[in-house]
Amino acid sequence: MRIFERMRDMEHEQLVFCYDEVSGLRAIVAIHDTTLGPALGGTRMWNYDSEEDAIEDALRLSRGMTYKSSAMGLNLGGGKAVIIGDSRKDKTEELWRAYGRFIQSLGGRYITAEDVGTTPDDMAFVSAETDYVAGLLHKSGDPSPITAYGTYRGIKASLEYLTGSTDLAGRTIAVQGIGSVGYVLCEYLHEEGAHLLVSDLYEDVLNRAVEEFGAEIVDPDRIHACECDVFSPCALGAVINDVTLPELGCRIVAGAANNQLAEDSLAQGLRDRGILYAPDFVINGGGVINVAHEFHPGGYNRELALRQVDRIGDYLKQIFTTSDQEDIPTRVAADRMAEARIERIAKVHRIRV
Repeated sequence: MRIFERMRDMEHEQLVFCYDEVSGLRAIVAIHDTTLGPALGGTRMWNYDSEEDAIEDALRLSRGMTYKSSAMGLNLGGGKAVIIGDSRKDKTEELWRAYGRFIQSLGGRYITAEDVGTTPDDMAFVSAETDYVAGLLHKSGDPSPITAYGTYRGIKASLEYLTGSTDLAGRTIAVQGIGSVGYVLCEYLHEEGAHLLVSDLYEDVLNRAVEEFGAEIVDPDRIHACECDVFSPCALGAVINDVTLPELGCRIVAGAANNQLAEDSLAQGLRDRGILYAPDFVINGGGVINVAHEFHPGGYNRELALRQVDRIGDYLKQIFTTSDQEDIPTRVAADRMAEARIERIAKVHRIRV
């Protein structure tokens, strides 16, 4: 990988490599854009196949956070961190404390929180070494449930736009990945009478979903091809690619995973197939909204955060309408909406004292 060329192409500001021999920490922090404010984005812990894969994930995720914060109307930039390791085996207090010291060294340019493979308990260790951490239990807590709630609202908005009804009863929804976000999403969907198809890497959560929701287990490599009303990717990214696109059996793609499209050009492929795509950085924006409310002058207020998350459906309808009016993919419409706000704020002159 030619790292600086990749950073140039994706318009990144900074890429930081963090290594601690004692704890075994191997972390990468990517800061994409700080036009709107300090870069906010969670820390993902994953057993990447290679260091190049970890770098690419950090770059793509941080760029998505810039667009997500802008689309949600937040005064925050985009960043993301990845830690190479097994989240079920490799966590230690020493690792998180070492990581927190690296975050502190960035002087507030990057604020971290939970993501895939990390929890509020992990962030508590990080907070012992830095003030630049959010999603703590005594503040907004784990953002996953709010991300799930926003995704649920986005699914209903997508169905309403396509069918004229938000009713989930009898709808078949395929949820790929039922971790901390996907499982809570299933709770919302099941409560309204949806039939759930689920896949995951861990048998224990699958069995729990069968018992609690009457869900049907599907092979993770084939769940995208199931006949359903909504395919909801809630695991890792790039699930929509050249192989899976022609196999999709859904009318709508609407899920919480980041970077669902392996390539941006696939958004046109979805449109050509008549599949309504809810852009990932919009429908999964509930978590960043929740975390951002920690920085309000009056302190965190869950009611106010949820009220803003409820607007995700309105953002999606605006994007869908623009997409149809201008005959462009929904992803392009969402990108333009986010980029327009960044450009407007960038033109505001700073008053120097």
